[in-house]
Amino acid sequence: EKLKQKKSIKELLEFGIINLDKPSGPTSFDVSEAVKIRLNLRKTSHFGTLDPKVTGVLPIALNRACKLTGFFLGEDKEYVGIMRIHKEIPLREIKKAIKEKFLGKIIQKPPVKSRVKREEREREIKNFEILEKDGQDILFKVECQGGTYIRKLIHDLGTHLRTGAHMLELRRIRAGIFKEYDKKYPTINLYEFEKAVSEYENRNEKNLKEIIIPGEIISEIYPVVRVKKAYIKNISHGSPVYYEYLKNSEDRKNKDRFCIFEGDKFMGIYNVTAEGKIFARPEFVLQEIK
Repeated sequence: EKLKQKKSIKELLEFGIINLDKPSGPTSFDVSEAVKIRLNLRKTSHFGTLDPKVTGVLPIALNRACKLTGFFLGEDKEYVGIMRIHKEIPLREIKKAIKEKFLGKIIQKPPVKSRVKREEREREIKNFEILEKDGQDILFKVECQGGTYIRKLIHDLGTHLRTGAHMLELRRIRAGIFKEYDKKYPTINLYEFEKAVSEYENRNEKNLKEIIIPGEIISEIYPVVRVKKAYIKNISHGSPVYYEYLKNSEDRKNKDRFCIFEGDKFMGIYNVTAEGKIFARPEFVLQEIK
């Protein structure tokens, strides 16, 4: 919040994220493009595709924050939906099937219509609960690894139960750290977005500033490492991080990805390689705008 106050609207538009509530109808790409055109940006990208009919949390990265997309994509997702089973069956049988076959690590083959290669892949279902049953319509909630196909999950459950099942409605309520009802990074609908942009065009930037989340929130996913001041310039030019660059020896314990900050300024994302004197190599360095 403090960081947002410090940043100008121009800086936020250059390296920010908008947590949109996608309506039913347009594709995720359509929504992302609409944001780009409306804000007159060079580029935008979304964190994880939602089918046209699916609604809910769709974070959109602005300009240079698009480089962060891949780092957010694998994050866990949460959905609420309605499935219809094709034959009446006791609730306990559905719950039993879920517990035995559709929790933990499962194998999924992407649906025929998907854009990715149709090969089997492992996905983790962290939680799958039945919230309510009304005849053959069942309200459910799923928490899963990014890249899980919920429509396919429901189809496979129906096949396993020998009743058949399909999804009627689906809403994404969380994508990684972005949630539907979040005081910190609330979702905004297209109407609220449009209103904020119109006000901004009339020289009132308050609401637009309010809805843009600084790209620096990547630090909520990966640990932050500090380097000695003398090496900041090397870092900004894409240098690997040598052990001698580290400000705190504790940081040597990092095993995977981390981000480097100078004060509250994001410098980049690094991968620990631990080779000789080199501790980590850059995956993405945020260059200064000349």
